[in-house]
Amino acid sequence: MKKIIAEAEYTAEQLNKITALSEECGLCQETVSILYGRGIDTADKINGFIHPGRSRFLSPFLMSGMKEAVELITRARDEEWSVAIYGDYDADGICASTILCRALSDFGIQATVYVPERINGYGLNVRSIDEIFEEYFPQLFITVDCGISNAQEVEYIKEQGAEVIVTDHHELPDVLPDCICVNPKFKDDYPYDNLCGAGVAFKLGCALNGKDAYKYVDLAAIATVADSVPLTGENRDIVAEGLKLINASPRKNYAEFLKKDERTTSQSVAFQIAPKINAAGRMGNARAALSLFLSDDDGEIYDYSVRLTSYNIERQKYCDELYLSAKQMLKEKGANGRIILLCAEKWNAGFVGIVAARLAEEYCRPAMLFVKHGDSYKGSARSIDGVNIFEALKACDSLIDEFGGHSQAAGVNVSGENLTALEEALNKYLHENYAADAFTPTHYINGSCASPMSQKFINELNLLEPFGVGNRKPLFVAEAESCKIKRLKDGTPHLSVKCCGQEFIFFSGLKYSKLLRSAMHKRLIFEFNSSWFRGKEQTKSYLRDVIYTADGVGGASDGIALNAVQLAAGQKSECAVEYVTREEAQRALSECEEYGTLFIAYQPSTLEQFDCGDREINVFTPSAANLASIILLSPAADCELSGYEKVIFLDDPADITIASLSGKKVYVCKDIDGRAQLGRLSTQRDDLLSVFKILSANAYGISGDSSEEAAQLNDFGVPAAQAYFALRVFEELGLISFFGGRLTVKRGVKTQLNNSDLYNFIAGITQ
Repeated sequence: MKKIIAEAEYTAEQLNKITALSEECGLCQETVSILYGRGIDTADKINGFIHPGRSRFLSPFLMSGMKEAVELITRARDEEWSVAIYGDYDADGICASTILCRALSDFGIQATVYVPERINGYGLNVRSIDEIFEEYFPQLFITVDCGISNAQEVEYIKEQGAEVIVTDHHELPDVLPDCICVNPKFKDDYPYDNLCGAGVAFKLGCALNGKDAYKYVDLAAIATVADSVPLTGENRDIVAEGLKLINASPRKNYAEFLKKDERTTSQSVAFQIAPKINAAGRMGNARAALSLFLSDDDGEIYDYSVRLTSYNIERQKYCDELYLSAKQMLKEKGANGRIILLCAEKWNAGFVGIVAARLAEEYCRPAMLFVKHGDSYKGSARSIDGVNIFEALKACDSLIDEFGGHSQAAGVNVSGENLTALEEALNKYLHENYAADAFTPTHYINGSCASPMSQKFINELNLLEPFGVGNRKPLFVAEAESCKIKRLKDGTPHLSVKCCGQEFIFFSGLKYSKLLRSAMHKRLIFEFNSSWFRGKEQTKSYLRDVIYTADGVGGASDGIALNAVQLAAGQKSECAVEYVTREEAQRALSECEEYGTLFIAYQPSTLEQFDCGDREINVFTPSAANLASIILLSPAADCELSGYEKVIFLDDPADITIASLSGKKVYVCKDIDGRAQLGRLSTQRDDLLSVFKILSANAYGISGDSSEEAAQLNDFGVPAAQAYFALRVFEELGLISFFGGRLTVKRGVKTQLNNSDLYNFIAGITQ
């Protein structure tokens, strides 16, 4: 079950301090409470946080190596050395290369910029170094966003006769390059260590040119968001200042990627600009992105913008294909450990990181995807909040040829003979060093509301932007029972949800419709979102999730009954069924592993016949996609269950009509009848006729674009399950249809109830 955890809890003394700070700063207590919980606990800190910008930029000369780097670059300018900048193929590397190239130009040096393609690997490599020296013969070689882990390659550069400056932001290795190194990770006087590569390049530009370099802060902001470094401290100031510049006068090099007439936020950068820059590198043409950002020619900029947009469309297609391939592999292999590790020979190495991140989020555990190259494997690892994948890899480094990265992401190279051993070692490490809770999907909540919040507070939430890593968008919880829902428009899975005196927009919320409509007690997780269109601000509440506990299952009885009819009316799944006793089912329930086994019960009363221990109970559909071993009560016919390795029915449904179980072997407890809900339906002709009369009299006033929706949204004078049964029977008999999402009652059709297979099936149970 997904967890809800308060982001912060306060003592009485702390609450008093929050009240005092609220009065001192002129902010709502709720706003101050959020800030206080994030370590912003004085008036000075609060004012600094809600007014970020250039006035808070740190002196670059506090950073170790900065003074020496400026001195060497000054010498290179004065003695007219040739200078090469070596970057990286991602958005951070492209922006860092652009910033330093333009800053050096302002300083009086026309540098050559080189970015490797992804196929050459991350960081410095001899092949690329040779290419640079064969063509440009640099006397000063400066890296951006890489190099700190390349001590040997730096020595190779020095052997060619060049001086070297490494600017990087990645974790420090045991052996450092023997050259000038500028990296915020050093223990020095610089008080902030989370800059991205472009952030470091920006600080070098400031050291060279002073405030004149601030004109490149937009590029540093884009890279900071794209590289998913924390939006705290100086990163927050860089992004806030960069967004001001973007909104005032967007640089033409990325303006084509922005939506017209909309205010750009950190989310806009993350979803509109960054993916297109990264797509060039992933498609094997990082230099197209570099050319776009270095160009001053309008026609050339337009052509490269179109090319990067095209690359991003291709990237999305290939990522979707790789994701489906990985999902199929997981179905065959199972996902039963605390690490997901997959490999294939034909995958594109440029996309495995994106898909690994998607799988890590979906399954709520670290994921590593590898591409086979001969006898070795090159891969990308992505993790989840609270699980440090870099430390896990470090603990297993005897099995790894090479790795680098940070707590949430890493690149890994491993020989084929060690791949299985690495998976086992990582799984063991994660079991020994993390509790099971670390792998449970969690929402961190900033407040609860029994009534609508004040507009003043909602407006003040905008002061917390920019949002991102390290500064989450605040989430809130509302207690709810039965909710009124409707589709935003015909055919869409998006809903409008009304309850608690509020209206929410719930994207892709249709699968939760039974849960939302039921009287079952639940908690709605939501956020406030402000958007700007043509200069006007709009604030809406967006529902993000629905959480419940098994204690409230009784309130879902209407949905459980309706589900039973839906399953009975479904098409039989092609499953291989093996029957087991109640004792065998109980043994499986008591002894199953952490992941991979699903137990299904159709009747709430079934659970009273088993010792469920602390096994999680979900209703209608799994609350999370992480394949945790749970009990699922009253599954929907279209429920996605194909990822489970083993499925055990605790009661016998007679027919299995869950589509996603086709092709699987399932186990069914033959000792308990799972059809009790169906036995409560009436098959009397008069009871069905009463529903048909209402249909005939109100054909144009019936809401809903299917029998299921119509049964729940309209009053037929009978329970929703009975109404749904009648409607499905009428559909089978050709008396009604919902073609095009609209009810049509067909007049003059002559037929008999026993011409309906569903009617005959239910009649056989009720007799």
